[in-house]
This record gives sequence, structure tokens and C-alpha cells, in this order.
Amino acid sequence: MKITILGAGVIGVTSAYYLAKAGHEVTVVDRQPGPALETSFANAGEVSFGYCSPWAAPGIPQKALKWIFMEHAPLILRPKLDGPMLSWMLKMLMNCTSERYAINKSRMLRLADYSRLALAEVRTETNVDYDQRMQGTLQLFRTEAQLEASAKDVKALAADGIPFEVLDPEGCIRVEPALAHVRHKIVGGLLTPKDETGDCFKFTNILAEKATGMGVRFEWGVNIKGLDVQGGEAKGVVTDRGTIASDAVVVALGSYSPLLVKPHGINLPVYPVKGYSLTIPITDASRAPESTVMDETYKIAITRLGDRIRVGGMAEISGYTNDLGEARRRTLEHSVTDLFPGGDVSKANFWSGLRPMTPDGTPVIGATKVRNLYLNTGHGTLGWTMSCGSAKVLADIVSGRQADIETKDLSIGRYAA
Repeated sequence: MKITILGAGVIGVTSAYYLAKAGHEVTVVDRQPGPALETSFANAGEVSFGYCSPWAAPGIPQKALKWIFMEHAPLILRPKLDGPMLSWMLKMLMNCTSERYAINKSRMLRLADYSRLALAEVRTETNVDYDQRMQGTLQLFRTEAQLEASAKDVKALAADGIPFEVLDPEGCIRVEPALAHVRHKIVGGLLTPKDETGDCFKFTNILAEKATGMGVRFEWGVNIKGLDVQGGEAKGVVTDRGTIASDAVVVALGSYSPLLVKPHGINLPVYPVKGYSLTIPITDASRAPESTVMDETYKIAITRLGDRIRVGGMAEISGYTNDLGEARRRTLEHSVTDLFPGGDVSKANFWSGLRPMTPDGTPVIGATKVRNLYLNTGHGTLGWTMSCGSAKVLADIVSGRQADIETKDLSIGRYAA
């Protein structure tokens, strides 16, 4: 089939790779001049197959009230009279129960673990090099309450057969030796050893080159105006350069996906949740992380990417705004210098991106009620983690093949009334 993919972030490019592998003629359209220049550009760098949890969790509403008064809050809410924002927030609150958390986390772990295998497959096939490391994620607890609260995650990991290890402070230092400098600040940790790290921007750009060699065509600097839908069927994409006729269309536009499909009666509950990052050059390797350390107090990931440290996190619900607030920078600086003192944050590059978040934390992958129109979006903070698995699932669905994992509960149908 002639397939047009909308969006050239890590989700769109991996989708192009797997659809090309399946024998389709693929065109990727993006408004940017190259791949991964929006949300995939400077994310936290963690590929967290085991450390993946819904933001909607028991106790989050109460914590959110407390965070309002915190200087370095992990969640920043800027409510306004915005129907989609209020609807999304209500749906998220409905998912903050123990029952929903268990269902959503299990679903996320299933897709993430499948993505672990798919990413390994892509590495073997392409020899892509993206500053990758395979040394796990250490979720670091500063308080006994955090350590006790991790029991629900340990239960979910055990139920899904995901390897993990609960560590005391000495165990944390064994995994991340630089933490010896701050031993007195650590209560314990949860290690998910199968997790990886890597530069999403590098990966996406190299994979786009590989995909081009497979016959994928990339159209850069093209503004998407709408979908060409006739008789309930997607026939192509309307752009500022004309209409691209297609046998199938894949929407991988992240936070902007709902805006494109809404005129066709598809209510996609994806909303932008802004995250921030710093990229800091390493000046003393003995005071840098080996892999990813997740600072549970501030929900900030501190990741080693080659000769750099990527510090990423926070969730700001403020609509489609991408401004850089200095208060958010101070929070990132506080977390990294508190755990890994000695780095020169004055040399850091500061960035923000809009994560496409669903109320239950799981992406939306698969067909829609418009024939030949497909979705691969809503990955939230886990787009990099779930990219290859999501793309492989999507390619199977589009090609009419049975996917290797259960996909019904990944579709938009789970939000049907």
C-alpha cells in the first residue's frame, strides 16, 4: 500500500521503518526540516522497559495539592477554561484508583517489554549507534515513605515477570558509585536491570537514514492542513503543497494528533504535558551517573548519554505552550547537583517539549472508525521507550497481520462510552 505517516519524531520514524520492512511504499510528512526536532529532540534519554508507570496513580490527587506549595514540584498545573484540558484531567482523576493503576501499568509493561525486544531487533538489523547503555534504571528513594510506596510497583513487576531488585543504600552505591558522595540522602532504591539509556535524537536521525535507504520518502517543511476523508475512508492528506493520495494514513503527531482527527468525529483523549530537560557536559566522570537515576522526590531522571548528562522531568499542564520557565530550570539544577555535586550546570542547554499524554498513561495504537486511518500516539513520557514496539504492532495491524501481543486494549476503542 501507499502509506503516509504524519510526524517524524521517534514514533513516526520507527513506524516508517517497520512499515517499509513489511513491503509498503511509505512517505513521512513533517513541518520541521528534519527528524526528531520536537518532543523527541532532548528527552530524558531513559529507555525504561521496567520503570514505566502511569502518572495516574493512587494518592496523586492528594500529592498534587501538596506539590502546589513546593518550590521544586514535579507537577505544575496551570488550569484554564479549556474544554479538552478539563476533560482530560477528569479522565485522569478517574484512573487514580488502585484497580485502574494495576490494569494500566500491566498494559504499559506488556508494550514496553515487547518494545525492548523490538529495539534489540532494530539494533541488530541496522547497527545503529546512539550512545546506548544497558545498565538499568535506579529509582532512588530519599524517604521511607517512598520506599514503602514502591511495593505496588514491585507487585506489578513481579506479576508481569519483569526483573527487578530492591536495594539498600549500599546496593544503590554499588550500581551507581557516584552516589557515595551523598550516601546520607539515600534510603534505598528499586533497580530495573533490563532498562537502557540512549540519545533519542541520534537514534531517530540514523534510523531515518536507514529508512530512506529502504525506499521511505521524507517530505520536510510541509504543513499539514487536514485529512482527505471521503465516504468515511481516508484517501490522503491535505498539505500546503497539495494533497498526498494514500491507501492508508498513520497519525503520529504527538500532542497535535487530536486536533487533526477531531473534525472527523474522533475524540482522541491526548493532551500536551510539558516536560523540561538540561543537557550538561561531563567534567568529572567519577561524579556522573553510569545509567539512569530516577530521583523519586522530584520525578526527575538523570541519565548518562556518552560525554553528557541529560536531566529531564516534570509535568506541566498548561496547554500548547512551549516557553522555558527559569523556575523549571532551577528544579532540574537542584535535583542533579543535589545527587551528583560538582557538575557545571552553567554550561547546560535548557529545553522543553510537549509530551502527548493519555489519561491512563497507555498510548493509542491502531485503527479508527475512519477506514484506513490509523493512530500511533499518546505515549506520554515513554515515547522513546515504547517506540519500536509500538511501530511493530502498528505495522502488523496496518498489514492485516496478527500482532505478537494483545492490542485490543491499546486501541482508541478502550475510551468508547
